[in-house]
Amino acid sequence: MLSPGRLVALTTIVVLLFGSPVHAQLDTVKLEEITVTATRIPIAESAVASTITVIHGDDLRAQGVTKVLEAIKSVPGLSVAESGSYGSATSLFVRGGQSDYVKVLVDGVAVNQPGGAYNFAHLTTENIERIEIVRGPASVLYGSDATTGVVQIFTRRGSGPTQVSGSVRGGTYGSVGFDADIVGGTSLTSYAFAVSHFDTDGAYDSVETLSGRHFENDYTNTVVSGSIEVRPDDRTDLTVSLRYRDSEFHFPTDGSGNFVDENSFTLDEATTIGADIGRFFTDRIEARLLLASNVMTGGANDAQDGDADTSGVYAFRSLQDLSRQSADLRTNFYVDDGTVLTAGAQFEQQEERSFNESESEFGPSNGSTDAERSNRAYYAQALAEIGRMTVVAGGRVDDNEAFGTFATYRGGVAYGFPFGTKLRGSVGRSFKAPTFFQNFASGFVIGNPGLEPERAVSWEGGIGQRLWDGRIVLGGTYFNQKFRDLIQFNFNPPNPGDPNYENIAEASAKGVEVEVAVQPLRGVRISGNYTHLVTRVIDAGFDTGPGAAFVEGERLLRRPTNAFNVGVAYTGWRRAGLGVKVNHVGNRDDRDFSSFPAEPVVLRAYTTVAVAGQVAIVPSGAAGLGVMWTFRIENLLDEHFETVSGFPGRGRTVLVGGRVSR
Repeated sequence: MLSPGRLVALTTIVVLLFGSPVHAQLDTVKLEEITVTATRIPIAESAVASTITVIHGDDLRAQGVTKVLEAIKSVPGLSVAESGSYGSATSLFVRGGQSDYVKVLVDGVAVNQPGGAYNFAHLTTENIERIEIVRGPASVLYGSDATTGVVQIFTRRGSGPTQVSGSVRGGTYGSVGFDADIVGGTSLTSYAFAVSHFDTDGAYDSVETLSGRHFENDYTNTVVSGSIEVRPDDRTDLTVSLRYRDSEFHFPTDGSGNFVDENSFTLDEATTIGADIGRFFTDRIEARLLLASNVMTGGANDAQDGDADTSGVYAFRSLQDLSRQSADLRTNFYVDDGTVLTAGAQFEQQEERSFNESESEFGPSNGSTDAERSNRAYYAQALAEIGRMTVVAGGRVDDNEAFGTFATYRGGVAYGFPFGTKLRGSVGRSFKAPTFFQNFASGFVIGNPGLEPERAVSWEGGIGQRLWDGRIVLGGTYFNQKFRDLIQFNFNPPNPGDPNYENIAEASAKGVEVEVAVQPLRGVRISGNYTHLVTRVIDAGFDTGPGAAFVEGERLLRRPTNAFNVGVAYTGWRRAGLGVKVNHVGNRDDRDFSSFPAEPVVLRAYTTVAVAGQVAIVPSGAAGLGVMWTFRIENLLDEHFETVSGFPGRGRTVLVGGRVSR
């Protein structure tokens, strides 16, 4: 078998011998985009006051990127924490905020758990048209969880004659994946459907202890997705989208990364359905209704390892059903060509049904949760383009069954000068609702129905510059955020029966994001970005001692102070494309939970290199058939690193495959 180094060398030679403009960009900065997420109205990116990044699905497929996490982790201001191998719990931090401060949407449907948590381990890229990432507060339009940002996935829209394609890949860790899709459409309708499957032995599969115990780390993930758009007339459109996911993850580690278990695994299933209906009643009045449903079922199973396994908690089982159903009705008034007034109302119902049971040396134990809550919201936004200036202002009031009313706002200005300079600034207030467990837990832990939402006030200012007819794009942003009323767990409440959760902690995050994209030659693209982030705990709340999660005056955990990314792509060859990306993450504070109390640790800085390419064996269009050979190497230099203490990141990973389209 070829070594990774020889594989890269051979690929480079093949690329040089052939040539064809195939799209293999490894950048995330685009010269110009029409975006929706920042304002919920189609608008040129150059007119948006917020900071936004757009990533295209075609670029990701050309790179061989199959996980959304891999696509977005190089965006400035974003950092990730992945607990080890494929399928492990994976969190996203935006501009230093908590991991549950990011709203994740699929075609407008919220896929976060109530209270904001979202595991990016299972989110895949097949059938994606584009990903829009808005950094900054967005609760005015999206409510809870959109505290420091929004990540929205848009499913592909088909057009023209039916096209069918499929790909397969395999490589390191016994990994095998495939996907297939069909897209097409007419003037009245469009459709796009896809299925994908990924199976791996996992990065820890070869681990064996001195006693001869072997630990499984299998992970499987199957996704079915699709959308149908119908346009019965020039004034009406209806889009129905569906995404179903089923995954299973075997994990041999405990919470500190130690190998302790041979048979523990989790199951995770989710179904997301959205129906977006729009109608222009006149040339200037549009009504849109979004009906959304997200149902999530998950659980953990850890049976007793054997008759000798009788100490501590030696058996555990849990099951959790979560659901979010909502209806969002808004009206857009197009006052003139540059002014749009939006008024909307949203109703959402959230439910959780869960139970857990365990066996320990102290006897059996079990617990359950059966709760629901509703949320009503009313919001308005004004968007005006006045010459070269765009102004946006909005407000929202949420009326929640659990915490009552909460008001948010956002305002921003963007101004474009004729010589290619853009200035922008925005300010906003956002929030995150408590989780069901924090509100309604009972038994050993007691929830607090009186919790207030966690809240943030943020502002930012930015400048952008286009040079050389747009072949050079520069950008810089300064942001400043304050997080208040953070919910914390109190191990020792004042009185027996008092809640364990209270709004008490406070923190801040500020920083600078710098971006650059250059196209010096036809087919050559160079891009890079740098983020400097300063986080600080202002009030540690109940946490005391050096091993606490919040220590006054110290950094927030797992957020790097410095990070940068550089990507180079060449798509000018006749039959091939090649790209390289370098990702550097600075040191971060964390805790080693293998001891009690947890010990403070500093995760060292690391740099990873990814290489991706493709070669057209049969150019697309020849006899209606296209055949493409693809490869992707992640962590090319086999860097040892951790994004969570005790959980090593994956080593050099090689995936080779092919794609056929017709």
